[in-house]
Amino acid sequence: MDVSDSADVLTGLDPEQREAAAAVRGPVCILAGAGTGKTRAITHRIAYAVRSGAVPPTQLLAVTFTARAAGELRTRLRALGAHGVQARTFHAAAMRQLQYFAPQVLGGPMPEVVPSTLRLVGNAAARLRLRADRAEIRDLAAEIDWAKAVLATPATYADKAKAAGRETTSTPETIARLYGEYEQAKRRAGQIDFADLLLIMTGAMDEFPEVAEQIRSQYRHFVVDEYQDVSPLQQRLLDCWLGDRDDLCVVGDANQTIYSFAGATPEHLLGFRRRFPEAVVVRLHRDYRSTPQVVELANTVANQGVARGGEAGLVLTGQRPDGPAPTFGEFDDEPAEAADVAARCTRLIESGVPAAEIAILFRINAQSEVYESALTSAGVPYVLRGGERFFDRAEIREARLLLRGAARSGEDAQESLPDAVRGVLGSLGWFPDNAPPGGAARERWESLAALVTLADDVRAADAGAHLAAFVAELDQRADAQHAPTVQGVTLASLHSAKGLEWDAVFLVGLTDTTLPYQHATTPEQLAEERRLLYVGITRAREHLAFSWALARSPGQRRGRKPSRFLDGVRPQVAPTPLARRSRPKRAEAEDAELFGRLREWRRAQASAQSVPPYVVFSDATLVAIADARPSGRAALAQINGVGPTKLARYADPVLAVLGGADPAGIDPVTVD
Repeated sequence: MDVSDSADVLTGLDPEQREAAAAVRGPVCILAGAGTGKTRAITHRIAYAVRSGAVPPTQLLAVTFTARAAGELRTRLRALGAHGVQARTFHAAAMRQLQYFAPQVLGGPMPEVVPSTLRLVGNAAARLRLRADRAEIRDLAAEIDWAKAVLATPATYADKAKAAGRETTSTPETIARLYGEYEQAKRRAGQIDFADLLLIMTGAMDEFPEVAEQIRSQYRHFVVDEYQDVSPLQQRLLDCWLGDRDDLCVVGDANQTIYSFAGATPEHLLGFRRRFPEAVVVRLHRDYRSTPQVVELANTVANQGVARGGEAGLVLTGQRPDGPAPTFGEFDDEPAEAADVAARCTRLIESGVPAAEIAILFRINAQSEVYESALTSAGVPYVLRGGERFFDRAEIREARLLLRGAARSGEDAQESLPDAVRGVLGSLGWFPDNAPPGGAARERWESLAALVTLADDVRAADAGAHLAAFVAELDQRADAQHAPTVQGVTLASLHSAKGLEWDAVFLVGLTDTTLPYQHATTPEQLAEERRLLYVGITRAREHLAFSWALARSPGQRRGRKPSRFLDGVRPQVAPTPLARRSRPKRAEAEDAELFGRLREWRRAQASAQSVPPYVVFSDATLVAIADARPSGRAALAQINGVGPTKLARYADPVLAVLGGADPAGIDPVTVD
């Protein structure tokens, strides 16, 4: 492009993009839907502001959330002739400033920034004599990150965590003590973490007026991308940079807020007009990424969220030619679902769609194993994004070593294969009725649970199979999945797919308790789960497929239900030949009513024990109980999540609820 004339920078923009680009002075709010060309709009806005002389390039700071996004901004700006503009992440900008001002505000050089907080968190846990494995340490570190992002101190963490409905493996009070010990450990080591960069700079600008003045004289104009993901801490730093000025341009989409678990909030984006009543607001609604069929479905999912009390967002308008209708598939079990997806990937590749332009997206990383196996069996190469391969995960490597040792010793001679596998995993702290609420610990639990499911499958195929055969099966599967997969189908979680796009997208495992995730119970959490589905839908350019399985493994009772987010979206009967009809609505209503009564009993029991409800039974276990309606102890013991201890404790009250008893009239069980 010839950029010698500043007006040329506006050439080729649609009317809304042009309006956004021409608004060179703030305050400006660009509401940019998925696929509407927001990066194109903001880079052309910056280039036009610089080339027209409205903004000196060295006085403009563009802020985004990842180093990759910042690099893309810089590349595009150079191509448009906007040299000298800084594009950085919040943390990179704060680090650069602190490196310069450290002698003045800290009295010496900048402390070392620890690349990972896991070691310090682990040491702090050890000093407090908290027993935590690696997965739990990751979750505790993430919780401290959240605390800092929402401006919670060790003294205020417990109250803020309870108000936010945080579900953690330790009590809020315990985490508050750990948080305090972690802060002391950093000080003793003379180190800071990445959140400290932002905290120190906000404090420095408040305490040292001359520092604030120097920074504000350098940067007078700001552009913030992905503004729906700004945390209170990041907003506080941005406010310090701005001072009493308003030359700010923000870009975001409230429909794509999916990181509130890390402290992000769309409130700053949604409240921008209240803060700046004179702001220019531009809505980018023309979707150039997806076919009208995909766009229409995305709008439907988003609008259902609004109907349930969510914020009104953008309504996208598809700009591409018509494409194939999205498909919906219901399967008896997960292997059947994965085999169908793998077969469809094969057909797409044979039709000319590059493997790298196909993605299979799921809610949690533990769901990847069955798709890794199915794609391998079908000879389809794949790339696992945002996580380790299933057999490369630390817990799986450790489990395989223990299983191999147990097989050599013949420990399983008197046990069935599934019981033997459960026994070995028990030495790793894994138990079927002890699923943690979420995060890395939950993913670890799910990964190990997949081994138990595989053991069930192996035994179903060979009733006499023992650990040696199972270990050989694991070795064979692991070896088959070590082939080069540089150019392959992408396997990714919905969170890690944000910002990406493919020609064909398969959204898989769409059952209730998976999407929405079973620990999403508040209206806010459920709304975010719905937005996660919206993000997944809008990753697809042309081909889009939804699927779910009614059971985890072949032969199991088909008791799962499709995601509630598909209500009003999916057809009544799935079009795939392997589809099954949904259960009668009357039966579903009865299950829902029974599930509600079981949750009411669980709430009273948990309150009596002063523990989170999931410690009594997880939602997934209650769903399975409501669906199976066991008539006695033996049948109840067959439910996944009802182990011997919980059977002994809770069988009588659970069977009473199943028999029609009022949960309010059942006395809580005393637990020693």
